Amino acid sequence: MWLEVVRDAAIVLLAFESVVIGVLLALTLTQIRKLVRLLREEIAPLLDSAGETLDTVSGTATFVSRSVVSPLIKASSYTAGTLQAVRSLLFIGRKVGRHVSDEGDDGSSDRQ
Repeated sequence: MWLEVVRDAAIVLLAFESVVIGVLLALTLTQIRKLVRLLREEIAPLLDSAGETLDTVSGTATFVSRSVVSPLIKASSYTAGTLQAVRSLLFIGRKVGRHVSDEGDDGSSDRQ
Protein backbone atom coordinates (compact mmCIF):
# COMPACT_ATOMS: atom_id res chain seq x y z
CA MET A 1 0.00 0.00 0.00
CA TRP A 2 2.74 2.57 0.83
CA LEU A 3 4.37 1.72 -2.54
CA GLU A 4 1.20 2.82 -4.32
CA VAL A 5 1.15 6.10 -2.38
CA VAL A 6 4.81 6.78 -3.30
CA ARG A 7 4.04 5.94 -6.93
CA ASP A 8 1.03 8.29 -7.00
CA ALA A 9 3.05 11.07 -5.33
CA ALA A 10 5.84 10.63 -7.88
CA ILE A 11 3.35 10.85 -10.76
CA VAL A 12 1.80 14.02 -9.32
CA LEU A 13 5.26 15.53 -8.74
CA LEU A 14 6.35 14.74 -12.31
CA ALA A 15 3.12 16.21 -13.70
CA PHE A 16 3.64 19.39 -11.65
CA GLU A 17 7.27 19.58 -12.79
CA SER A 18 6.18 19.21 -16.44
CA VAL A 19 3.71 22.09 -16.05
CA VAL A 20 6.38 24.32 -14.45
CA ILE A 21 8.89 23.48 -17.19
CA GLY A 22 6.26 24.23 -19.86
CA VAL A 23 5.48 27.63 -18.32
CA LEU A 24 9.17 28.50 -18.04
CA LEU A 25 9.74 27.42 -21.64
CA ALA A 26 6.87 29.66 -22.79
CA LEU A 27 8.33 32.60 -20.84
CA THR A 28 11.75 31.96 -22.36
CA LEU A 29 10.31 31.90 -25.88
CA THR A 30 8.47 35.16 -25.21
CA GLN A 31 11.67 36.82 -24.02
CA ILE A 32 13.57 35.56 -27.08
CA ARG A 33 10.88 37.03 -29.36
CA LYS A 34 11.17 40.38 -27.56
CA LEU A 35 14.94 40.30 -27.94
CA VAL A 36 14.73 39.57 -31.65
CA ARG A 37 12.23 42.41 -32.09
CA LEU A 38 14.54 44.75 -30.18
CA LEU A 39 17.47 43.78 -32.36
CA ARG A 40 15.50 44.34 -35.56
CA GLU A 41 13.80 47.60 -34.64
CA GLU A 42 16.37 49.43 -32.55
CA ILE A 43 19.85 47.97 -32.87
CA ALA A 44 19.89 47.62 -36.68
CA PRO A 45 19.08 51.33 -37.27
CA LEU A 46 21.76 52.29 -34.77
CA LEU A 47 24.31 50.21 -36.64
CA ASP A 48 23.22 51.76 -39.94
CA SER A 49 23.60 55.23 -38.46
CA ALA A 50 27.04 54.34 -37.10
CA GLY A 51 28.06 53.12 -40.56
CA GLU A 52 26.91 56.38 -42.17
CA THR A 53 28.81 58.37 -39.55
CA LEU A 54 31.92 56.33 -40.22
CA ASP A 55 31.64 57.04 -43.96
CA THR A 56 31.26 60.76 -43.25
CA VAL A 57 34.27 60.83 -40.94
CA SER A 58 36.34 58.90 -43.46
CA GLY A 59 35.44 61.37 -46.21
CA THR A 60 36.22 64.33 -43.98
CA ALA A 61 39.58 62.86 -42.99
CA THR A 62 40.47 62.26 -46.63
CA PHE A 63 39.48 65.81 -47.57
CA VAL A 64 41.48 67.35 -44.73
CA SER A 65 44.46 65.18 -45.56
CA ARG A 66 44.46 66.23 -49.21
CA SER A 67 43.67 69.91 -48.81
CA VAL A 68 45.42 70.83 -45.57
CA VAL A 69 47.92 68.28 -44.35
CA SER A 70 49.69 67.44 -47.62
CA PRO A 71 50.40 71.07 -48.59
CA LEU A 72 51.48 71.83 -45.04
CA ILE A 73 53.90 68.89 -45.06
CA LYS A 74 55.33 69.98 -48.42
CA ALA A 75 55.82 73.57 -47.25
CA SER A 76 57.41 72.39 -44.02
CA SER A 77 59.79 70.05 -45.84
CA TYR A 78 60.83 72.78 -48.30
CA THR A 79 61.39 75.20 -45.43
CA ALA A 80 63.42 72.66 -43.45
CA GLY A 81 65.52 71.81 -46.53
CA THR A 82 66.19 75.47 -47.32
CA LEU A 83 67.09 76.21 -43.72
CA GLN A 84 69.51 73.27 -43.60
CA ALA A 85 71.11 74.37 -46.87
CA VAL A 86 71.61 77.90 -45.49
CA ARG A 87 73.10 76.52 -42.26
CA SER A 88 75.47 74.29 -44.22
CA LEU A 89 76.62 77.20 -46.37
CA LEU A 90 77.16 79.39 -43.31
CA PHE A 91 79.09 76.62 -41.55
CA ILE A 92 81.37 76.13 -44.59
CA GLY A 93 81.98 79.89 -44.71
CA ARG A 94 82.95 79.94 -41.03
CA LYS A 95 85.23 76.96 -41.44
CA VAL A 96 87.06 78.52 -44.42
CA GLY A 97 87.34 81.81 -42.54
CA ARG A 98 88.97 80.10 -39.52
CA HIS A 99 91.59 78.35 -41.61
CA VAL A 100 92.64 81.60 -43.24
CA SER A 101 92.76 83.49 -39.93
CA ASP A 102 94.57 80.61 -38.14
CA GLU A 103 97.45 80.71 -40.63
CA GLY A 104 97.78 84.49 -40.36
CA ASP A 105 97.67 84.60 -36.51
CA ASP A 106 100.30 81.93 -36.03
CA GLY A 107 103.04 83.91 -37.70
CA SER A 108 105.09 80.81 -38.37
CA SER A 109 104.69 81.02 -42.14
CA ASP A 110 105.66 84.76 -42.37
CA ARG A 111 108.63 84.97 -39.90
CA GLN A 112 111.02 82.45 -41.30
